[in-house]
Amino acid sequence: MPNLMLKGKVIITGAIEAVTGLHIGGAAAGLDIGGIDNPVIRHPVTREPYIPGSSLRGKMRSLLDKHLGLEANKLIQRWKPAVRLHECDDEEKYLQCPACQIFGVTPGDQRRDWNRLKPSRLIVRDVLLSQTHEATRRLREAKTDLPFTEVKWEAAIDRITAAAVPRQNERVPAGAVFSPFEMVYNLFDLNGTGIDNDIRWLTHLFKAMELLEDDYLGGYGSRGAGKIAFRELKVLFKSRAYYEGEISEPVVLGEGNTLRDLNVSQFGEKIRQNLGD
Repeated sequence: MPNLMLKGKVIITGAIEAVTGLHIGGAAAGLDIGGIDNPVIRHPVTREPYIPGSSLRGKMRSLLDKHLGLEANKLIQRWKPAVRLHECDDEEKYLQCPACQIFGVTPGDQRRDWNRLKPSRLIVRDVLLSQTHEATRRLREAKTDLPFTEVKWEAAIDRITAAAVPRQNERVPAGAVFSPFEMVYNLFDLNGTGIDNDIRWLTHLFKAMELLEDDYLGGYGSRGAGKIAFRELKVLFKSRAYYEGEISEPVVLGEGNTLRDLNVSQFGEKIRQNLGD
């Protein structure tokens, strides 16, 4: 029988700064959106914009897929626009694929025949607008077009008549800070194989975060929106001994204000030294 043992959790926390305006789309429904063509997603209770964990997670996976040169072999939406992504379709490829190991695979027909467990390692939480950062106080006091957001006008130009067709995009202004963000990376021992691969794949998660900083989150990235930066980072390791009450504090793997401040290459050795097995 397959056997799965949790050996510990690496927890990454910090803040996400919107370096440029940020648009993560929400439903164009409700009476408080002022007729905006493309509204941002908002918390249903506070009406403040937030970053869904699914948006953050999905973008990091897509960037890692491209970085690793993985084949976009799965079509998950056939109608336009078609949506293709990578998922390993056999056991041998899966065992060597950091993206599928970190982010997981869906249970397709072929994978029902696989006789080993296929857990995803990564959990990415929703990230709310910071309730304590100075940037949020300024945003509350600013006379923005809509609560916490700006309305950016764009226009499509007819190439023959030069007629302009305007459209509106709602964005969270540059400088807004969302925090705390939290990502949880699980270290699993599958069938007694140890956690060396899980430790090695952890570096790919930080690579995906770095790639995201140099890409964009949300929509309209090619037109200036969506540049973000990870700030106030702290990386902790909670071993089995921590969860069983044998030690009282998690191990600090690294901390710093930017990704460059983290010495990610040393994380593996620190984890091995503090497994507590």
